[in-house]
Amino acid sequence: MKGEEGQSINTDYGSGLLCVVSSPSGGGKTSIIEEVRKRHPEFDYSVSATTRPKRPAEVHGVDYLFVSDKQFDAYLQVGSFVEWAGVHDCRYGTLKEPILRMLEAGKVVMLDLDVHGGMNVKREFPEKSLLIFLCPPSEDELVNRLQKRNSESEQQIERRLERMQMELSYVDKYDVQIVNRNFGQSVRQVERAIQECQARLEV
Repeated sequence: MKGEEGQSINTDYGSGLLCVVSSPSGGGKTSIIEEVRKRHPEFDYSVSATTRPKRPAEVHGVDYLFVSDKQFDAYLQVGSFVEWAGVHDCRYGTLKEPILRMLEAGKVVMLDLDVHGGMNVKREFPEKSLLIFLCPPSEDELVNRLQKRNSESEQQIERRLERMQMELSYVDKYDVQIVNRNFGQSVRQVERAIQECQARLEV
């Protein structure tokens, strides 16, 4: 297989693993991924491209690649995404080239994706992906987390809660389901799921 610049890419990906973490908005996936990566600096992270406006605390190239609709369309035209989706009037996509390079290097790659993105990764990399779904303890707790974020209107929160029902319908399609009641415990469960998957890959 050839990369976008013509370099040869190994298609068996060695010991590389794509770890997808999904949850409804406010479900805690971003914070948990950050903590797992603090504990495991050897893990890599796939920075998604998005047309969503940047929030005040976010950094371009660290949290997301913030791109225009025109640039996103250009990526689509040349097939640059492993997966992409439209969410709440914005678009998000995982760029293929960095993913392939990290897999080829045998990295564990953390991905923060919605359920459609998770399914696409699973279809493209069935033997090299681990899908983890973080379930909120309750709808009330999720509303509380979204309100504390203080970055969305009540109407936006309502839209996210409506979407949550669709997202929860995918839970059984994920390899691991974690009810995110306790942050530290959830982090340890994610770590354990990754370690167990790595052990199976090494057999």
